Amino acid sequence: MCKSSAYACHNHPMLTIDGFYSAAALLYAIVMVKAYAQEHIYKHPWERVTSASWRKFADPENKRTLSHILEVDTLNHKLDPLSGKLYTTRALTIHAPGPWFVRKIIGQDICHCVESTVVDAQSKSMQLTTRNVSLQKFIEVEEKIRYDPHPDNPTGWTICRQETSIRIKPLSALASMAEKVEQRCAERFMQNSVKGREVMERICKYLEAESSGMAL
Repeated sequence: MCKSSAYACHNHPMLTIDGFYSAAALLYAIVMVKAYAQEHIYKHPWERVTSASWRKFADPENKRTLSHILEVDTLNHKLDPLSGKLYTTRALTIHAPGPWFVRKIIGQDICHCVESTVVDAQSKSMQLTTRNVSLQKFIEVEEKIRYDPHPDNPTGWTICRQETSIRIKPLSALASMAEKVEQRCAERFMQNSVKGREVMERICKYLEAESSGMAL
């Protein structure tokens, strides 16, 4: 069960000097941001869904479905003894976002990202934030995902909330086609989100069968 929403680009206020727009102000005035939000309900308990999230990139059988993910490396893994929260940082190497002509303009086929995860087992929350660390002079992408017990069935279901923002830098080589590029990137990210949910559902079913002593 999934629903998504998108909202329009936002414009920054224009700066003025003595009542006139300066050339610099005109260049920096419009900052296009494409953002959308999605929700999905997993009919599995929080513990199973978060376990599936950790295994999403690890299982070799998922690599064909998640073909945009090229490499995943764990950089840091720390448990805070006072709060009981688990902090993890991973480096992700993915295919550069957007259609083929974007990759041609920026001259790169891959993009490096950093994923930061905080798991609070006591309150049953898992939050993931992913940002690109390469190609930042062209585009900035931030994705936030949160897993919480569903309020209608906290012991049996999990709600996933995902927010993604895509921003083309106003002075980059992509600025003249910013709206089109952001739209195409958003479409690609939503397609990948669907694939990610398919993988998560498959792992959850496997874990459910495993806990029941069954084999899929």
